[in-house]
Amino acid sequence: MSRQDELRFMTRVAQRYYVDGQRQSAIAKDLSISQATVSRMLKRAHDEAIVRISLTAPQGTFPQLEAALRSKYGITEAIVVDCSEDRNGAVISRIGEAAAHFLETTIQNGEVIGISSWSQTIVKMIDNVHPMNQGKAKAVVQTLGGIGNPNVQKHATQVTTRLSQLTGAESIILQAPAVAASREAKIILLGEKFVREATEQFAYITLAFIGIGAVEPSDMLAQSGNIFSEAELKELSSEGAVAELSQRFLNADGEQVILPLNERVIGMSLDQLRDVPRVVALAGGQSKTQAIDATLKSGVIDILVTDKFTAERLA
Repeated sequence: MSRQDELRFMTRVAQRYYVDGQRQSAIAKDLSISQATVSRMLKRAHDEAIVRISLTAPQGTFPQLEAALRSKYGITEAIVVDCSEDRNGAVISRIGEAAAHFLETTIQNGEVIGISSWSQTIVKMIDNVHPMNQGKAKAVVQTLGGIGNPNVQKHATQVTTRLSQLTGAESIILQAPAVAASREAKIILLGEKFVREATEQFAYITLAFIGIGAVEPSDMLAQSGNIFSEAELKELSSEGAVAELSQRFLNADGEQVILPLNERVIGMSLDQLRDVPRVVALAGGQSKTQAIDATLKSGVIDILVTDKFTAERLA
């Protein structure tokens, strides 16, 4: 077969498939060839630029930014949401909505979901989740201690309980503070039956949602009392810490900042998070851009949900 004959044949196959809308099996029958040959001809038609595929992104979607983030950080997926202004309240709302949609459309039967409870963005996500079939998820596990100031502690427990209700799952509450008074106090708390049972579930988590913060704690976390002292925060900054996730701290290169205070945290470690098949970070805003960059470099995150302003700064 001459080169011209080959090109003509590819064009005939491509015309039937892309323009006429025929199935590959129907094309194979009409042309008396195998379906494998049809598939091969379609691929060659693309390679030869006989077929050119273009994508017209609807307004408010950002496929190029998402591709740039995937390429730069090596993450599985980036979800960039439209936002009218680069303001924390607006950013949190839109990220929460998008994260809820992601959860609803990708959740697997028997999923074990881990959530970092002291996150306003995760609270907003759960506010937007619709009720699912009973038993869609197996369990919702609190991945960072939730006992703290009674005025805000309800957020930590209600977040876990509410998501378990929405997904028809068992709720597993981590009944301990996120930061123990000392290493010895942490050891004692981890020996408690309900605390031990909750932390043992970390190994079974298949989908985790976490927030990303700067070293300076968010209002919600600060009000909970589950934070380090001002002197300890200054020590973290002096050691190069720029990002916080579940009270674990990273430097600008995405490496964990190791200090004795790490031994007081009751929650999932970064190594445990890396073992989770899907870790979704919900974060955006000018003040968190450096922290998000550092966290994405750590290799902990698989999927990022952020806003267009932050995505532009990162990419």
